Amino acid sequence: MAEPVEEPSNRPSDPWGRIKNLKSKRNGSNTWQVVAGSAVLGLVVATGAVLAAGPWDNGQRKAERQLAAAADHTGGVHHGRRLPGAPEPAPSAPAVLGALDPVTRSAPQDPASLRTALAPLIAAPELGTRVAASVVDTATGKQLYGRGAATPMTPASTVKIATAAAALSALGPDHRIATTVRLSEDHRTLTLVGGGDPTLTPAALKSLAASAARAVEKADATGVRLTYDTSRYTGPERHPIGKNPNLAPVTALMVDEGRLDDTDRGPATRSEDPAGDAARAFADRLKKAGVQVTGAPREARAPGKARTVATHHSAPLAALVERTLTNSDNDIAEALARQTAIAKGESADFAGARRAVTAELEKLQVPTAGARLADGSGLDREGRVTPALLTTLLARAADPERPGLRHVLTGLPVAGFTGTLSTRYQDGTGTTGATGLIRAKTGTLSGVNALSGTVVDPQGRLLAFAFLAAGSTAPEAAEAALDALAAALTGPGG
Repeated sequence: MAEPVEEPSNRPSDPWGRIKNLKSKRNGSNTWQVVAGSAVLGLVVATGAVLAAGPWDNGQRKAERQLAAAADHTGGVHHGRRLPGAPEPAPSAPAVLGALDPVTRSAPQDPASLRTALAPLIAAPELGTRVAASVVDTATGKQLYGRGAATPMTPASTVKIATAAAALSALGPDHRIATTVRLSEDHRTLTLVGGGDPTLTPAALKSLAASAARAVEKADATGVRLTYDTSRYTGPERHPIGKNPNLAPVTALMVDEGRLDDTDRGPATRSEDPAGDAARAFADRLKKAGVQVTGAPREARAPGKARTVATHHSAPLAALVERTLTNSDNDIAEALARQTAIAKGESADFAGARRAVTAELEKLQVPTAGARLADGSGLDREGRVTPALLTTLLARAADPERPGLRHVLTGLPVAGFTGTLSTRYQDGTGTTGATGLIRAKTGTLSGVNALSGTVVDPQGRLLAFAFLAAGSTAPEAAEAALDALAAALTGPGG
């Protein structure tokens, strides 16, 4: 029987699991300093910051660009060169968010108090028989709290943090996955070549077909055979857990993650042959575009001298990473692992992805002792990571000198607002004090519960945490216990 895993909520009008019930649309930065300011000013400001720094492509990067523009003093007497006859500039308004009091920021850390606050919470029986934890100051890398921090544990979906960081490190946030169509030298064969983009859509197929049809018409071909090429990936398509509604067969060519319904996240009935289904859908698009297609599509590599006549690029890797983490998307996670393998010169299969991701983490100087990156999604129970590995990665992502990893942080679900945390950190009458202040990746398998992310402490420091638990028998109670641990890091009342 397949292991039950976390099931992100489905919201058709909100395909990325974005923010709900928000009235503020401020823009802001995802740097830890601004997040810290939000924590000090309270929940109202935090709610605005959630919208501004949300885990989606245009909101995050627009916010950063606007903040950069605002840093150029253009208000009041700093408007720059004034045109002749123009009115005098109005005085500048004071800043809405002031910087943290330097005394507060330099306040001494008190690991003893943190241990005292966490001790009764981490001993909660709801967490099961084994619990390991790590809390670090991302600015210094100093561990403030540790309990078995170097103990390898089953990470469940928190391993997606490692998958995402490795992909960003190896490929860069602007990398896009290409799906192409190639026309043979004799103009008789079109080949749909999968690049490994699980987010390919019917609309993208239509666009590819239109471009390919123009090339066929220009070549004056009377008809073509259609083949499809999945050779970019190797090895078995099935995950070791077998057939599972949480993951389609892992292949270089698929449409909408092989889903057979209109969902875009969570469990769903999946195609048994995603590549073949994509090719058949493409053949239909070609016919509608006026191309005569002979016979049924068959799997074959593109001829050596075939030329590319159509290309579709995925969203940037940064956006794919954010979507993976926010919605705990297993299909994209496995694709990211294989893309990392290709970039590192490894075989694009489960084993090659494991070697590639591990090598990239070592390049990032992350403690990998005892780790086993069995897959990219965390569905494999044989996977192992340590809490220290996760918190070190989060600290790397918060490092101003590593902006390419920042999307690991911006993709984390926001407590009470987005993705797999959208319904957590809430009670029956309202929200807890930690709502909006915690960003974390969840992890759930049968008997395994995990939470790893970032939070701002009362002194305005950005902390990274990882709590990994095993042997629990009541998933909801275990989740509540993990939420309480993370909330305690926000200070009294969190």
